[in-house]
Amino acid sequence: MKIVVLVKEVPDTWGERRLDLETGLADRAASAPVLDEIDERAVEAALAHADAHPGTEVVVLTMAPASAAATVRKALAMGATSAVHVVDDGLRGADLLLTADVLAAAVRRTGFDLVIAGNLSTDGGGGVVPAMVAELLGVPQLTALSSLEVTDDAVSGERVSDAGTMRVSASLPAVVSVTEALPEGRFTTFKGIMAAKKKSYETLDAGELGVEVEDPAQARYIMLSVAERPPRAAGTTIVDEGDAGEKLAAFLVAEGVA
Repeated sequence: MKIVVLVKEVPDTWGERRLDLETGLADRAASAPVLDEIDERAVEAALAHADAHPGTEVVVLTMAPASAAATVRKALAMGATSAVHVVDDGLRGADLLLTADVLAAAVRRTGFDLVIAGNLSTDGGGGVVPAMVAELLGVPQLTALSSLEVTDDAVSGERVSDAGTMRVSASLPAVVSVTEALPEGRFTTFKGIMAAKKKSYETLDAGELGVEVEDPAQARYIMLSVAERPPRAAGTTIVDEGDAGEKLAAFLVAEGVA
């Protein structure tokens, strides 16, 4: 079985994150880049299956600047078999549609039985790329899974919603996305880090995937403006002088809540 895991380099979740007000893109210099934690869980899910089923190939796939190579190699150090890295200056600032086009083309070129992704990145937070990739590949999708089981010909898991817990399944090939409910990624070892240096690491550009970056036939999203978040204003303080209830009710009515 070949499992392709979609991974992404993001600014450190615990560091400062801000937008570049000139480009509207995330300011990558504001915080140290890391492998997205949700993607580490996706890699771990693939590796756990590979541990139990020798011969399983785990390929990590990313679309990122060349500088992300060190971050992607962390997934190789965890135990992934190989990596595919799409590097193209024309993809800088790509929207969700273009990103899905590129990733789907790379998955198709690589070959797959199962694609695993995180359900929501910590920088963009779009939450739709796995579903869009599945649509472009023409395969079933199981999104936002809190558990994952893979057999030779099917994948299944649980999806938690406000209405309850659903048990969902699909035949392979398929695309799934997982939530933080899955186990954390395993720690890398010195042996794993050294082994990662010798593993296959393929670099491609959009042209090699047959994707036209500026295709006039494709409707793309564009950012019209960007502005710094305004400073948080002080809230309204209600002092109880025997009429706090009335003041609170009046405040809620004025805010359109009551």
